[in-house]
Amino acid sequence: MAEQTDKLIHAFSALADLGAEIAESRDFEEMVRSTLHVVLGALGLRRGLVAEYEREPALLRFVAAWGMGDDAPNMATFDAGRAELLCVGSGLLNLSETQTRPALPQQLGTELTATLVSLRVSLVAPLVVHGELVGLIALGGKATDEAFTAEDRDVIRTMAHHIGVGIHNHRLLREVERRADENRQLYNNLRGIYRDTVRAFAAAIDCKDKYTQGHSERVGKYAEIIARELGWSEEQIEGVAVGGYLHDVGKLVVERDIINAPYRIDAKQSSELNRHPAAGYEILAPIRHPDADIPLMAKYHHERIDGRGYPEGLMGDEIPPAAKVVALADSFDAMTTDRTYRRRKEFPDVIEDLRSNTGRQFASDVVIAFCRALLKEVDGTPRERRITRLLGKGYIEPELVRPLLVELIEELEARAHATAGNG
Repeated sequence: MAEQTDKLIHAFSALADLGAEIAESRDFEEMVRSTLHVVLGALGLRRGLVAEYEREPALLRFVAAWGMGDDAPNMATFDAGRAELLCVGSGLLNLSETQTRPALPQQLGTELTATLVSLRVSLVAPLVVHGELVGLIALGGKATDEAFTAEDRDVIRTMAHHIGVGIHNHRLLREVERRADENRQLYNNLRGIYRDTVRAFAAAIDCKDKYTQGHSERVGKYAEIIARELGWSEEQIEGVAVGGYLHDVGKLVVERDIINAPYRIDAKQSSELNRHPAAGYEILAPIRHPDADIPLMAKYHHERIDGRGYPEGLMGDEIPPAAKVVALADSFDAMTTDRTYRRRKEFPDVIEDLRSNTGRQFASDVVIAFCRALLKEVDGTPRERRITRLLGKGYIEPELVRPLLVELIEELEARAHATAGNG
């Protein structure tokens, strides 16, 4: 009686170990190997192997083997008809009875039966879940050469069910992951299409102004760089980049003669041109963008921190953060590119413009972030020189630019600390 109790406790312990192996392992093959070791250890068996049944190729793929040396097969053909026979069969198949039970080779197939017999397999347990074959476990004899008892067979059936559920669950997990990968790829493709469409639209906007072609794309790229330096999330970075690409979409409603005027436009023409932020908002607002602030970036990229901008004269924190980023990116590109009525500024003059207009036109944290990003490029920290490439070869002289950037960053940070202290 005590011996039977010990066996029962041992069996329950083994089942608990088996459940833990199945639940904890994310690696399919590792899970199968571990569960096979638990079964063999629980029953004191010399050898065993586990195969997963794949219905579409109609084969058994042997996932784990122990005690078989180099003789264990990798796979074996196994048609759907035999799989159905195993599902409705009586459970464990005793291969030592192949001579007395001709139906055994018929259930497993003559070739597979011969292979398993040559590997000294004694018992085969089909792994059946929800009426479908998911695999099988083949077990050798006991190390003691004792025969399998009825209790042993019950334990094997229970363990086989656990292993079958484990394989079934891992299959479901693989399918979920596969579908997730497909959906992720689809999402990334759609994002790519959206981004390419936005860039094409930006190019179309800039085509209306023959003197500033490429402006919108550069603004989008500058805005992306600033947002990244500010530590924004990838979604926010992508949103502000799109806002940069589309910030001038309202110019589509402005007369081409005004946009392309080879001179400084008069007050009336300026008023007409100044319609473009509000017009841009009207164009973009009905569209369902990934970032809801994209229409606001178009509307408010000419607002100023001191409230002297347009179209609404917003001040300070009334301006959306992304619009502040696009505002600096837009102005920086205007300062560093040629226009019909003026040449682009020398970089030291750009630094002076940023110094005098930070806190008035531009937000301090945005200017500091942009200067830090440029300083990193001057120092060679990032491998990709995005800003310097956009500015063109020879525009920036590192030995001249570096001290200017360092000085401006330190000055603006000191200003920000002083303002915070006074507040």
